[in-house]
Amino acid sequence: MELVMNFVHTHSILFSGFILFIAYIFIAIEKIPKVTVALIGAAITLILGLLGQDKIVNGSFNAGYFINFIDFNVIFLLVSMMIVVAIASRSGMFNWAAVEMLKFTKGRPKLILASLAVFTAIASAFLDNVTTVILIMPVTFLIAKELEISPMPFLITEILASNIGGTATLIGDPPNIIIGSAAGLSFMDFLLELTDIVTLILIVNILVLMFLFRNQLSCKAENMEKVQKLDNSNSITDKSLMIRSGIVLLLVIIGFILHDVIHIQSCVVAMAGAAFLMLFEKPDKIFEEIEWNTIFFFIGLFIIIGGLEHSGGIKLMSQWLLDITGGSQKATSMIILWASGILSGIIDNIPYTATMAPLLLEVQNVMGHDYTHPLWWCLSLGACLGGNMTIIGAAANVIVSETAASEGYPITFMYFLKFGALSTMISLILSTLYIWFRFLV
Repeated sequence: MELVMNFVHTHSILFSGFILFIAYIFIAIEKIPKVTVALIGAAITLILGLLGQDKIVNGSFNAGYFINFIDFNVIFLLVSMMIVVAIASRSGMFNWAAVEMLKFTKGRPKLILASLAVFTAIASAFLDNVTTVILIMPVTFLIAKELEISPMPFLITEILASNIGGTATLIGDPPNIIIGSAAGLSFMDFLLELTDIVTLILIVNILVLMFLFRNQLSCKAENMEKVQKLDNSNSITDKSLMIRSGIVLLLVIIGFILHDVIHIQSCVVAMAGAAFLMLFEKPDKIFEEIEWNTIFFFIGLFIIIGGLEHSGGIKLMSQWLLDITGGSQKATSMIILWASGILSGIIDNIPYTATMAPLLLEVQNVMGHDYTHPLWWCLSLGACLGGNMTIIGAAANVIVSETAASEGYPITFMYFLKFGALSTMISLILSTLYIWFRFLV
């Protein structure tokens, strides 16, 4: 046994890299739940001794202790925001806002498509993609039924808008949470750097979608009147809960914005908000609504990637990246942006980002903060926007496609690809121009 462990230790980069590679394959083919793949990979990493299981070794802290590689800023921010959003959603406040917005359009299909896109994007920036599309889909099917048109243009638009909107903030998409924690970027950093380009990308995508779906966005005048008269009086199911959760959600976002003033981590702000709201709820009921699969998926991934990082594999990869680009900041930025965008459309953007974050930290150790700063934004834009390329590119895509199929409107892989690939190319081209003129000229 000792000989085996010594052999593994000697070839730790090879073993840790192989575990990550196999995990990527199984996550991509989706034959086994990805949380199971991540936890199996994490268990093998620990069994092989690629990371330590003991905090103290020979009276000293163990640098390879596996807990050191789990980013609890990410974990607690995710869990806390899931709690806050789950509780706030129970009040019906988001459904009320969506219906009021749709009534404002006077039932005009093209305006409804644009409004759904804007609502989904803004909600995704401050909630999360999956929650947003789950909230908006029932309203979407109702609108399509009243208008007597297909919901497909609206559903496709919501998928694309959810991933675009989620790109704008620290909490909008899991890759940004990983990037923010690794790079030390605050909520305001994301807002200040990405809001303008994300807004432009959203507007261009809406105009393109309105053109592509122009023949499907027409209906009778009497049907448009039905949308104007939608009854929204019963959307708010608990007024006191709406007020309480609305105030807490607002205070949490203000806490994120004031991070540089109050010097309290985003995860702590979110945790405080979640804890307060839990005072009025039954914890076991709320915990049933937490996406624990996502949380343990993150934990397993952090351990697998921690094995590669501890072995020196991440450092080797970062040096390889600098070698092929000749140390050029422009070349490195473009490679990261486009590789992230394309790969995130094929594989899950969470493991990809979790792998790239420590790699960019190694690059930063070699080349400095100024060199690496634009690379973080390239990673964010590529990983988040790339999720629009295919129907399996992001969790929100899968949720919408499954729900649509159950309602009799299946979204096939190839049908979505026509819109997703075009949206991703437009988004990456605009992002390229932004990165180039903002940081590289």
